[in-house]
Amino acid sequence: MKLFISCPKGIEPLLADELLAMGFDESAVRPTGAGVHLEGELADAYRVCLWSRLANRVLLLLVHTDVTDADSIYAAVQKVDWLEHMRSTASLAIDFNGSSEHINNTLFGAQKVKDAIVDQIRIATGDRPTVQRDRPDIKVNVYLHRDKLQVALDLSGDSLHRRAYRLKAGGAPMKENLAAAIVYRSDWPDTDNPIVLDPMCGSGTLLIEAAMLFCDIAPGINRSYFGFQGWVQHRREVWNALMDEARERRTQGCATMPATLIGRDTDVRVLSIAEDNAERAGVSEFIRFEEGAAEKLTRDSLPEGKGLLVTNPPYGERMGDSAQLMFFYRQLGTVFKEQLAGWKISIFSGNPDLIDVVGLRPDKHYKMYNGALEGRLALFSIHERRLPPARVRLEGEEPEEAAPRYEVSAEVRDMFANRLRKNLRLLKKWLKKENITAYRLYDSDIPEFAVAVDVYGDEVHVQEYAPPKNIDPVKAFERLQAVMQAVPEVLGISEDKVVLKQRRRQSGKNQYEKQGESQNFKTVTEYGCEFRVNLRDYLDTGLFLDHRPIRKQIQQMSAGKDVLNLFCYTASASVHAAKGGAASTTSVDMSSTYLQWGQHNMSLNGFAEARHHFIQEDCFKWLKTQKGARFDLIFLDPPTFSNSKRMDGVLDIQRDHTGLVRLAMLQLRPGGVLIFSNNYRRFEIDREALAEFDIVDITPKTLDLDFKRNSRIHVCFEIRHGAE
Repeated sequence: MKLFISCPKGIEPLLADELLAMGFDESAVRPTGAGVHLEGELADAYRVCLWSRLANRVLLLLVHTDVTDADSIYAAVQKVDWLEHMRSTASLAIDFNGSSEHINNTLFGAQKVKDAIVDQIRIATGDRPTVQRDRPDIKVNVYLHRDKLQVALDLSGDSLHRRAYRLKAGGAPMKENLAAAIVYRSDWPDTDNPIVLDPMCGSGTLLIEAAMLFCDIAPGINRSYFGFQGWVQHRREVWNALMDEARERRTQGCATMPATLIGRDTDVRVLSIAEDNAERAGVSEFIRFEEGAAEKLTRDSLPEGKGLLVTNPPYGERMGDSAQLMFFYRQLGTVFKEQLAGWKISIFSGNPDLIDVVGLRPDKHYKMYNGALEGRLALFSIHERRLPPARVRLEGEEPEEAAPRYEVSAEVRDMFANRLRKNLRLLKKWLKKENITAYRLYDSDIPEFAVAVDVYGDEVHVQEYAPPKNIDPVKAFERLQAVMQAVPEVLGISEDKVVLKQRRRQSGKNQYEKQGESQNFKTVTEYGCEFRVNLRDYLDTGLFLDHRPIRKQIQQMSAGKDVLNLFCYTASASVHAAKGGAASTTSVDMSSTYLQWGQHNMSLNGFAEARHHFIQEDCFKWLKTQKGARFDLIFLDPPTFSNSKRMDGVLDIQRDHTGLVRLAMLQLRPGGVLIFSNNYRRFEIDREALAEFDIVDITPKTLDLDFKRNSRIHVCFEIRHGAE
């Protein structure tokens, strides 16, 4: 039989080694892209289905030929005697992949293959096979590439990575055959290192695959379905003999299991899933699951002896911000180096940049794929360190300071720290005079340190601007480490008071969603108004500091006026208007989260009356429904860009500002003023298109001392109805 054993990209050599270990002759095993060609008997195909920990599918090749169009595909498929493989009334599924110059639709290609099979059987028997996607009797795999057609019988059915033990998974699951490949590449089982630890085990896949490997448990032993079970050439006695052998090997392997496997995670819910998965896999007695944080790992919490730490830390935006993850990976490297002398470390990540910042020199690294996502496996050895003899501390002598958490050169750190000190000196008198406790201390003053540093009382909000792709991410991370060391040092606060986020262009609902669940709200004061801010749970804090002078101006202009706040965010401008004696305020925004936040701000300042209105709506839509001019003062501060699903189309402020301003001006009473602001740094107002209005650029007057270093932080205009 000519077989093709498919597998994830990057592990083809491992699969070939696995097949050789099963007893196949070297001449019968030929690795290629995404799999291995294999020649063998029926029992060999069954054995691969049952025992391969790395394969995706076992395909029995039936056709390999040149085709030119749909008719030639039909003819090629009909060359197979399909009654040798299926009953005339059997169910059938076609898995068609690839394309050619003439066939670029997989549904159309699958239809032609199905027609060829069904027509042949109908003409020969009068019966007609049925199409069934879920567990058909026969599954046909078709691959088309550059007019080369391959037709195969899928003997595996479902992908072999599905072992039937993982009914639930964590937030970013790893496929079982990739987990097995990582264990293989980690040179385990290893009786010299019988401990295996995954400190971020999630649903337990790495540990379960390691336990099944050491216990000699066939990965397919618990599957209830294989593609060959509805095949007419299936020989049950051959399969049953292999299953009996697998059960016996499992019994013997579990009886002699010498290893200790430990899985830890901070999520108790995920640990419960891992325990259930291990139970179904038959290895729960060999794995100890416990709650714990990887960055707090200590050697004395583990059994005596050396071992292997193998893990798949979070690496995508689903699981955490990339800047925070770089610090996390560096922290892991420090902990592993300090606590696991003599151990082997295997780390798989879908982001190679994160591997680079671990701070350990890899012995080897391999490119592997988790589905379509390219990742890297890095293998490290933590060498035993020769410690100098302990020095006796004299009575009254101060203890030595602990080593810094992250190692950054003093020169790099001092460069940034000195700039912070300089800025603080320049702002000190002004901050005291104006009684300002929330301000910007730094904003990319030095090009190498591309961050913004905002102070909110006793806490600091650090925003890293996403570096260009041509910047070495490891170098960028080193600069970021310097920032995170210098900020608490200069301001005299503890490290846990510094919050780091990465700024990137936001779109859709991402700009409104929470980034965490901690509800870390605090209150800051500005010109007699109090505001709730949150430095940790959202992309923004709830208060745009650069608009402080604009809000002060609105407070001074609002007495007795009806004020409209469009794209109101947390309604801080509305609060200032109410503080200034506005007759009414109307705040409009699409986000219910921010509107509720704005209502809290109003209540916090004692303005909970019915004359302060909050409307959840797309501002464009809302303006189009309003009749007549009803407002004396309008604040219009739209985002630069938005493609939220709650909007009709996409907002691009440079392109759309004239239409938006016109709609807003329809709501402005004679003698009123529209304050129009936005943060697009290359914005140019279209004075010609808005010629009927009086437009005054007031940007310089709306920049306080803490933002004068970056005069392009926003633009601001006063717009009034013309004299006509």
